[in-house]
Amino acid sequence: MPDDTLLLEARDLLPDAVRLRRRLHRRPEVGLDLPFTQDEVLSALDGLPLTVRTGEATSSVVATLDGARPGPTVLLRGDMDALPMHEDTGLDYGSEQDGTMHACGHDTHVAMLAATARLLAARRDELTGRVLFMFQPGEEGFHGARYMLDEDLLEVGPLPDGSESPVTGAFALHISSMFPSGSINLRGGTLMASSDVLRIVVRGHGGHASAPHQALDPIPVACEIVQAIQTMITRRIDVFDPAVVTVAHINAGTTSNVIPETAEILGTIRAVSERTRTRVHGELKRVAEGIAAAHDAAAEVDVELGYPVTVNDLGYAGFATQVATDLLGAERVTTMRNPVMGAEDFSYVLQRVPGALAFLGAAPSPTTRTGSCSTRTRWRPASPSTARSPSTTSRASTTALTPAEAAERGRRCLARRPDGPRHRSGVGEGGRRSGARGDGAVVRTHQHPGGVVGRQRQRRHQRAHARREQDRRQAEELVTRSDLRLAHLARRQHDVGRQRPHSLQVVGGDGAVGQQE
Repeated sequence: MPDDTLLLEARDLLPDAVRLRRRLHRRPEVGLDLPFTQDEVLSALDGLPLTVRTGEATSSVVATLDGARPGPTVLLRGDMDALPMHEDTGLDYGSEQDGTMHACGHDTHVAMLAATARLLAARRDELTGRVLFMFQPGEEGFHGARYMLDEDLLEVGPLPDGSESPVTGAFALHISSMFPSGSINLRGGTLMASSDVLRIVVRGHGGHASAPHQALDPIPVACEIVQAIQTMITRRIDVFDPAVVTVAHINAGTTSNVIPETAEILGTIRAVSERTRTRVHGELKRVAEGIAAAHDAAAEVDVELGYPVTVNDLGYAGFATQVATDLLGAERVTTMRNPVMGAEDFSYVLQRVPGALAFLGAAPSPTTRTGSCSTRTRWRPASPSTARSPSTTSRASTTALTPAEAAERGRRCLARRPDGPRHRSGVGEGGRRSGARGDGAVVRTHQHPGGVVGRQRQRRHQRAHARREQDRRQAEELVTRSDLRLAHLARRQHDVGRQRPHSLQVVGGDGAVGQQE
């Protein structure tokens, strides 16, 4: 299937996908029960050659597309739920539900997956095996994927010709503003951390604030536990298999002069391997109970298990990387060096079948400031047919650099500046600045002498001149002091000679004065 044709067909589906996404953005829903979202998905799939079923415990939608030839089943996931937060974007399609917003991009996931179903349905005769479309509610902490697995998500049965078609792979995209818009970012192995909820209740004895010795104050004990947790993480957990424990809430007491009976600690536990995840759970219990016992108090530790570690299969991650490179070009595909410490319940699916999750970049193009004038740059490709000077209100003129030219200019810049770069853009020869663009190209801005670079050069010259003047004054002072010393010694010899005319006063090399008859 030609890549350029596939992209053109996908582009034709974009207007409908945008409209669906904006309808969902106006009516966000939280949790496992998403009736409006489910209806929109069913409407978007209506008329396609799909087998569709809905969930019993949740508002999930599962659709299957049978190909023309026998083969395995591949699962594609799109989560649907929103977050309980207020939207203040001012968009004309902003949330109409007070206190609810699609802030994590799941509305885009639904629209993309529905468009994918329509695109693949049009190419049904070219497909081998089957595609399983997973429209999932409750990703934001409600374990929606686990509910769908419990309702036999992966039990797809044989194809119409009777051949078996088990689910052999699973893929998902998650939009992210951490990466440049239009880029695909993933890695094999651990991609995202696990996430568990930590609750610790410290029990003491209440009393009056004026007599703490007659009570057992749980608040200092809770504070000591919080500090010891961080020490435990840095001293007991392998830095190359890390964990993060964040205490985000401490609750104790009701007023200013009463020592409470209990103090509650609430936080999250994150790890990038199941081995470290299990170890941290045990260490937290040991630390909390041990510190409480040292103060004759008690600690109750409860760990509520959340999402497991999201682990991409190495082979499927490599396959996804190659497909993205073929479609978008190598410059838009990045292999991530490190996992992300967020969590994702697609991990439940990847525990059952191999697959991969990738991040779709959505960070907007950057805005830069150059020279002494504010310059808002509209990034464009660096090809001769499309490269134009950025719109600006400054006097600076601009030309485009290729990434290789920009790298060489940056190396020359760092070689001239021993203190390293102080700005996001490097300072080049003659006061020129070069800044990286969002598409990999670079804009070079020629600064006029009156700009920031000219003033910096002037200040450096002034400091050098001041140092030279200071050295000259110190040298003159030393010469003056030597002359005064010699004159003083001459006067002393003259006075002694007048008193003892037959003696000669000798000044030694060490400054000592002797007499010779």
